[in-house]
Amino acid sequence: MSRESPQTHTPAALAALTIAAIGVVYGDIGTSPLYALKEVFAHGRVPLTPENILGILSLVFWTLTVVVSLKYVVLILRADNHGEGGLIAMLALASQAVKDHPKLRERLLLLGIFGTAIFFGDGVITPAISVLSAVEGLEVAAPALHRYVVPITLLVLTLLFWAQRFGTAVVGRLFGPITLAWFGVLALLGVMHIAKNPAVLVALSPHHALGFMAAHPGIAFVALGAVVLCVTGAEALYADLGHFGRRPIRLAWFSVVMPALVLNYFGQGAMLLQHPENVNNPFYEMAPHWALFPLIGLATLATVIASQALITAAFSVTKQATQLGYLPRLRILHTNVRATGQIYVPFVNWALYGCVVFAVVVFGSSGALASAYGIAVTIDMSITTVMTFFVIRYAWKLPMALCVAATGFFFLVDITFFAANAVKVLDGGWFPLLIGAAMFTLMVTWQRGRALLGSRLREEAIELQPFLESLFISPPTRVAGTAVFLNAEQGSTPFALLHNLKHNKVLHEQNLFVTVQHHEVPWIGFDKRCQIEPLGHDCWQVTLHFGFKNEPDVPEALALLAGRGVNLEEMETSYFLSRDTVVPSFGGGMPMWREKLFASMHRNAAAAADFLHLPTNRIVELGTKIEI
Repeated sequence: MSRESPQTHTPAALAALTIAAIGVVYGDIGTSPLYALKEVFAHGRVPLTPENILGILSLVFWTLTVVVSLKYVVLILRADNHGEGGLIAMLALASQAVKDHPKLRERLLLLGIFGTAIFFGDGVITPAISVLSAVEGLEVAAPALHRYVVPITLLVLTLLFWAQRFGTAVVGRLFGPITLAWFGVLALLGVMHIAKNPAVLVALSPHHALGFMAAHPGIAFVALGAVVLCVTGAEALYADLGHFGRRPIRLAWFSVVMPALVLNYFGQGAMLLQHPENVNNPFYEMAPHWALFPLIGLATLATVIASQALITAAFSVTKQATQLGYLPRLRILHTNVRATGQIYVPFVNWALYGCVVFAVVVFGSSGALASAYGIAVTIDMSITTVMTFFVIRYAWKLPMALCVAATGFFFLVDITFFAANAVKVLDGGWFPLLIGAAMFTLMVTWQRGRALLGSRLREEAIELQPFLESLFISPPTRVAGTAVFLNAEQGSTPFALLHNLKHNKVLHEQNLFVTVQHHEVPWIGFDKRCQIEPLGHDCWQVTLHFGFKNEPDVPEALALLAGRGVNLEEMETSYFLSRDTVVPSFGGGMPMWREKLFASMHRNAAAAADFLHLPTNRIVELGTKIEI
């Protein structure tokens, strides 16, 4: 269950968190009115008749209600991993729940890794389609500006990605108020048109959606592929659970976000009932002509905020996947000395930027990108539902019938939306699938390669305790200070120690053999950070425990050993690491191309010293070659 309780926040703190959640959590779903309804009726997919308009509006309303309100806000927000949410937190929770079923756990891990890989495809398309759809308002304000849409979009995106290195602490304070203003404008535009045609509100009744699907099943199936765009960004509700908590996220949704979205969609529908000729861009056609340019400016700000949230999430997911062993170490920069969650990953940033630019240039319009967007969203929604079943069944121990009923209904909805988008693979759906497949290949190759490397290291390892006993029969010269040997395998003799004895023929006064372990929980407190076991002769086996959202700071963790028999003087402590060089070989555990890929990833991974926050002026690296 969550760490928070309903009494956790004061009214002022709850209001501040709710406004912040509106900016960060709901930026993506809040920009969906720019393109969702437009895509439903694009290219004449759905004939623009009053009955069809009411049917689509009903589908939109009940999709928001079922997928977001019931599935995410009511059910999935309860499935937290020590207060944290998101697909990786859910993956860790589900895998722990089925740890007594190894084959099932292995399949769930693969499914979760694939969902994480697809998330990166979503992270590419969201900035592209959001900013592009906002700038496309220029075509409504002045059709002659059509040729400037793509260049302006690329300029905005370039500035956005370039600014990542500076962090979001200052700009982040503006996210909530700007997005709150955006939702206010959405609601105001909707109310203006609903007031002119209040009969549109009859679409709140589900019989319009059901009647539309019954009368035109083929058209309705195609329409679902675009209707799902109204819930893009729903995963953010769960992913940002740890930042805001359940109560502010729920309060923001029911009090501000959902009412504003429904009013805007129904306002677009009311306008289309009276002016079907405005179907090419119903969102911007809602606004008075004098307000178009200010609205385009506000929409662009809103889409930049939505994109920022996805980029930040990509950094966070990368870090979590790295600590769980699914990605190699990458260079991570902290943009705020007081907030460890604010990070910048240069490689991920510029890789995303390259893919986003490719998407904007190749697809050229939000309409073309919409085909690519839906499939990424529906895959992740379906995977989250599957994971939820295993959590509520195996972790919460709820009755099987209840679990099947609760998640089976949502899975049926998810898979229907997925099927409607699967037919658009050739129209653009291939793009996020290609990105997802590439990321999935990298992640499973890295995971399998690390397992093979660990197995080979264990085969060649010498047990530490017997080695030390034999070493001290005729001990080497002891020198002042402390040596910290980083060791991947607990209980084995580090190669760095063997090389140090061979070449330098000395041993320090104090020796710590440190193993860093990352666990499938988000946070591990300082009280459980260190385990220490004496090995005799001023040698200790130390195990450091970190959650996948903890910062793996080894010197900070070792400082906790004060008073436990170990006296660490910062300037007299040296850190010894083994730099392994992986050599691919035929007949190994993977095809040769994957072994070469793993060797390349291993070679180009960021230094362990940086990842573990070791002081650069007190590191000794000793290399060794290992065949896999």
